[in-house]
Amino acid sequence: MRIAVISDVHGNVPALDAVLADMARQQFDAVLCLGDHVSGPMDPAGAAERIMASGAVSIRGNHDRWVVDTSLRGAGAVDRLARETLNEAQLAWLSGLLPTTTLGDELFACHGTPTDDETPWLDNFYNGRSSVLPGEAEVAIHAAGIGAEVILCGHTHIARTLRLSDGRLLVNPGSVGMQLVRGTPDAHYAVIEKRQAGWQTALIGVPYDTEAAARMAEANGFPGWGEAIRYGWAGPDALG
Repeated sequence: MRIAVISDVHGNVPALDAVLADMARQQFDAVLCLGDHVSGPMDPAGAAERIMASGAVSIRGNHDRWVVDTSLRGAGAVDRLARETLNEAQLAWLSGLLPTTTLGDELFACHGTPTDDETPWLDNFYNGRSSVLPGEAEVAIHAAGIGAEVILCGHTHIARTLRLSDGRLLVNPGSVGMQLVRGTPDAHYAVIEKRQAGWQTALIGVPYDTEAAARMAEANGFPGWGEAIRYGWAGPDALG
């Protein structure tokens, strides 16, 4: 079994197109999309259109909730922009997404953690320019009761793979559309594959036209997003 995993597109169509083109040169049994699909100042409707047409098994992230209901705590300007841009069919699709999904008995997928789409899991998000790696006990507590061999999450935009002591594989594919802090502007996704020895992971960075995406963000009134997209060094506080 070979599966592509994407997450956190954030409306960045140039990045998504590059990832989809890279994926099209390969064979996959399934594609999973882990949420935060459209909330970004590039092309929210274009991102929704492509993800809906891709046949990916998609779940919702925190920003997807906020786009559907911009009155919720946490919703911001990019969520309101996305909602204004989406058509009725795209909003209905976003509204109908579930917070988690499974593929058979072997894979479980969520956005943040299994119970909270705003909680970071494999990394304790950012403290200024740093992120903190939690210990195994802190990671494992969120995996309690999940019997799947592979557990997928997104949200932090940091590509990472680890194994718990019991052998379960946890994977964050990183972000397709918004890179922060680590100086890697490429669009990121993951490939997981079950081989004779077990599940293995490839974390992939795909170069794309970051200048085009940055100019889209700036044209929509979000200069901080433009700077982050071009270089991947900005922190989340710079997005505005």
